Amino acid sequence: MKDGAHIATIEGLAKDGTLHPLQQAFIDYGGFQCGICTSGQIMSAKALLDVNPHPSEDEIKSWMMGNLCRCTGYYKIIESIQAAAEGRVQ
Repeated sequence: MKDGAHIATIEGLAKDGTLHPLQQAFIDYGGFQCGICTSGQIMSAKALLDVNPHPSEDEIKSWMMGNLCRCTGYYKIIESIQAAAEGRVQ
């Protein structure tokens, strides 16, 4: 809490040693690549799923537009977010 606002970080997503479903999905579905953009991608995706738990692919693409990844295309990132939203996480 900072001046009444909640501040969330990637480190705060895991609970009791268990990764958040988005973190696990990024591992399971290849969204985690070099790691430089991963924390920003996951936190943006979490914000999306907090307001829209079942986004369409187009909604995911629109929401994630501001996050840049220099490794590859965004297919694995989108797939990871879809998997988390659909509960397809190991």
